[in-house]
Amino acid sequence: MDYVGEKIKQLRLQNGLTITALSERSGIAKSYISSIERNIQSNPSINCLTKIADALSVPVHELIDGIHEYAERKM
Repeated sequence: MDYVGEKIKQLRLQNGLTITALSERSGIAKSYISSIERNIQSNPSINCLTKIADALSVPVHELIDGIHEYAERKM
């Protein structure tokens, strides 16, 4: 499920945010965001994803849409 981490990083960079800035906006620890982006934490909760999505000003489904298609391409 590394798609979620890649998507978060992509959106964060598009918004010109550092991990620190995203952490401050979302209330999620920098280390946790970093671990999601690097696919160390591959199963973040929907609550966590909602906070990150809100901080990125996107609907939460934008972070998770396409996961199945992405997984199939990786096989």
